[in-house]
Amino acid sequence: QVNLVESGGGSVQPGGSLRLSCAASSSIFNFKRAGWYRQAPGKERELVASVTAGREKTYADSVKGRFTISRDMARNTVNLQMNNLKPEDTAIYYCNGVQGVVVYWGQGTQVTVSS
Repeated sequence: QVNLVESGGGSVQPGGSLRLSCAASSSIFNFKRAGWYRQAPGKERELVASVTAGREKTYADSVKGRFTISRDMARNTVNLQMNNLKPEDTAIYYCNGVQGVVVYWGQGTQVTVSS
């Protein structure tokens, strides 16, 4: 069993920045892929960004150029730097990790972008 704990969510004005962090109870070296998803009210959960063990990164078109995903091996975290936030980025953000064929999820952290 792997536990993923997100932190860094909050409220920010449009154009602001937030940094989300996901702490894993198991070494992220063991993850073949880790990423961030989000779910806005009334919408399906969607991929925001992911990074593979080979450091290949994938971003949703809506966040390209604004968000950056990274892995910190020393701190065993997967981070999401979010810049130039927009109201449509408001959602609950979930950390996700894949080990073998098992998918793990964090409990989610709220991000609200509003003036």
